[in-house]
Amino acid sequence: MTPTPGAEPGTIEMPAPTAWPMALALGITLACAGLVTNEIVSVVGVVLALAAGVGWWRQVLPAPKHELVPLRSIAEQPRPIVPSSAAVGSLSLGEGGHRTRIPVEVQPISAGVRGGIVGGVAMALVALAYGVVFHHSLWYPVNLLSAVAMPGMAQAGPAELRAFNTTALILGIVVHGLISMLAGVLYAVILPMLPRRHMLWGGLVAPLLWTGGLWAGLGVINPILNARVDWAWFVLSQIAFGLAAGYVVSRAQPVATMQTWPLAARAGVRATGETRPAERNP
Repeated sequence: MTPTPGAEPGTIEMPAPTAWPMALALGITLACAGLVTNEIVSVVGVVLALAAGVGWWRQVLPAPKHELVPLRSIAEQPRPIVPSSAAVGSLSLGEGGHRTRIPVEVQPISAGVRGGIVGGVAMALVALAYGVVFHHSLWYPVNLLSAVAMPGMAQAGPAELRAFNTTALILGIVVHGLISMLAGVLYAVILPMLPRRHMLWGGLVAPLLWTGGLWAGLGVINPILNARVDWAWFVLSQIAFGLAAGYVVSRAQPVATMQTWPLAARAGVRATGETRPAERNP
């Protein structure tokens, strides 16, 4: 930093600090706040703003106020930056010459829907097996699932949960199908952003995480339904869903993100000679 000409040796001339800008901002704030509170607040704000404006004006006119700041000694001053010749790994550039953003490719949403359907079937098979083995009924897990939309089912007796119920069957299929497809789409969005071993993330880590969250939330929202859920089999069914959905999503053909498109294509402009990569001839 070069000392200002005419200043004392070992010092540099800097603008003098002032609190008037903050006082002016506070005055304007109070003036506006008084419009919705009390007129006295606005009066105080206007007075403060005027006083701050005059004070700030006198701080810079007719001559700005300055102060002399002592310079650091040579030993305390930062050392100059020395260029380094070490090589640095850089990301590959996109087609338009812009910096690459990760992920470069994503799974299509349709793969998430297919994965959700396949995972939902796998989860349903495990749930039905639980109903047959422990309750001797295919309808027990279906009726228990319908309790999400039919609160009365959560308080139903074992005999009623084992019996066939048309309304519960329709609700169970709709709820299970929608949740499965939404979870599959979520897989398609999140898996490309995770490190490798997608089957580990999608088939084990994710089911354990959302099962833990569901267990904690259901215990507060509906303790009766929470007590009826066999969480060991629930975790097993979620792992089956994660493995099946993760496999379908990971095996789908990835789609390049828009960052590889030329600027005109990304902006939606049909310019002469500008076509999206998928439209180009091989």
